[in-house]
This record gives sequence, structure tokens and C-alpha cells, in this order.
Amino acid sequence: MRKRWVVAMMTLIALAACQRDTADQDVVELSGKIFVFNYRVARATYLVTLRRLAPLPEGGVAEASFEDPRGGPSLTVEQKLFPAMEKIVLESPAIHCVKKGKPYSVTIRLLDQKGDELQMIKTTIASNVDQVVLPAKPLSLGPAYDRNPEVFRPDGSTYFSPESCPE
Repeated sequence: MRKRWVVAMMTLIALAACQRDTADQDVVELSGKIFVFNYRVARATYLVTLRRLAPLPEGGVAEASFEDPRGGPSLTVEQKLFPAMEKIVLESPAIHCVKKGKPYSVTIRLLDQKGDELQMIKTTIASNVDQVVLPAKPLSLGPAYDRNPEVFRPDGSTYFSPESCPE
């Protein structure tokens, strides 16, 4: 009987040693990062995607802080996390004055429901074009993509001037 008890205890110890330590395991990995220039609405944004590697916490949050190309405080967004999510998409509010080739910093934090940090990712995003590719005003308005009269004027002229940015 005592021999069985010792064998059972040794087996339990061996099984406990085989468990993976998930405390140091990343929850997500960065799977994509780009600038999105939408010429129809004259809007630029950051877009970051994350791929899930481990279970996401119920009630958790992904918080992203994007460097403001104009300067000033970072632009912050939050995305609620659900355990079934395979990917997380984080898009910034509209940004202005993006410069070609300049790396802009992005910090992503995954928080559990109590606000404790599970993981932090720091990265940079650089654009391959200046924001001057966007017009200052949207080209279209409304769900039917009606021509914007401020851009396509009644006299037949057009106004495609880019937004002005400080140097």
C-alpha cells in the first residue's frame, strides 16, 4: 500500500513539472501595421492588427496609444476583448500631417478586467507616402457617394489642394 502511495506521489510530482508556465507567454502577437489613407473621405488613420496566441481574458481590454503626427498628446483607443476573438483590430481616430518615412510610435497594452497589464507591445509605423496624397476635403458625401460641391464646384473647376501642415 505504501509503495502505491509513493508511486502516485511521484507521478503527481512528475505531472506538475510538465505543466507549461503561461505567466511569461505572450497573449497576442503583432500581425499587421499600416497607415490607411481613404481619399474619398479625406481621412488617414493608423491600423494595427494582433493575432491571438493564448486565451483572452473575459472583460479584458486592448488599449493602443498612437503618436500624433501633428504633435501633442498621444491618441488613445480601447477595444473590448472577448475570449472567442481570433484577431484584434485597433484603428486610431483621424490623424493629420503624416510624413513619408518618419517612424511614428505605437504602444499597445492588453489589460485584464481588473486593469492589470497582461502584455505590452511597442512598435513603430512608417508611411511610404506623405499625407499630401489626400485632399483637404472629402471627395464624396453621404451613403450614395455624392460629389462634394466644395471639391467639384458648379462652374466645373475642382479643388484638390492638400491639407496644410506645419513643417
